[in-house]
Amino acid sequence: MGSSSSPEIPPYKADFLKAAIDGGVLKFGSFELKSKRISPYFFNAGDFYRADLLRAISTAYAKTILETESSSAPLEFDILFGPAYKGIVLASGTADKLAELAPQKYGKICYSFDRKEAKDHGEGGNIVGAPLKGKRILIVDDVVTAGTAKREAIDKIRKEGGIVVGILVALDRMEKLPSPDGDDTKPMPSAIGEIRKEYGIPVLSILTLDDIIGGLKGRGSEEDIKRLEEYRAKYKASD
Repeated sequence: MGSSSSPEIPPYKADFLKAAIDGGVLKFGSFELKSKRISPYFFNAGDFYRADLLRAISTAYAKTILETESSSAPLEFDILFGPAYKGIVLASGTADKLAELAPQKYGKICYSFDRKEAKDHGEGGNIVGAPLKGKRILIVDDVVTAGTAKREAIDKIRKEGGIVVGILVALDRMEKLPSPDGDDTKPMPSAIGEIRKEYGIPVLSILTLDDIIGGLKGRGSEEDIKRLEEYRAKYKASD
């Protein structure tokens, strides 16, 4: 992939896409998903373990949040919440980058995360970091697959008295959920669409599958682009 300035997608998205590909976080080929579908691409946010890659994803999350400020629905929140385990680093890194990019507004932004198991000694409890009670919470995580983990996070936050105002993930696959009867020709919503509908909150992403395809045009393999477009046509969600 060449220069990060792309006519198809905003520069911050192109920068993130380039970092993800160069760092081996976004791979192209043939991958079996949990749903048993064979995907022509695979994204693993757990591979952002190198300092330059962590900086790239934190910057992309922060710029996605800042982009909403010029929209009709800006994100207003008090705390970034990272579900254990991947979300812990993502939320803390994003808080740091927001404070750097927009210190007047985010210089003292807080973050929190949950424990997988409640601590029964010391300060105890399920939450580490800023107290959630009465605060507006933005969940920061890698992807939404079936939505189970995000529902668990929302439940934990609400039990602590927090108000979930949105979810921000790295990638929206724009992919429909598997049909209960296994018929993948049926129109089905995406996991992200189901969460939006169920909780009435925005679910935003740094990249979508459309962004990946647009960012690769003129730079990536024509074969990879063709396979991505075919996959999108076959599994595109109805929402």
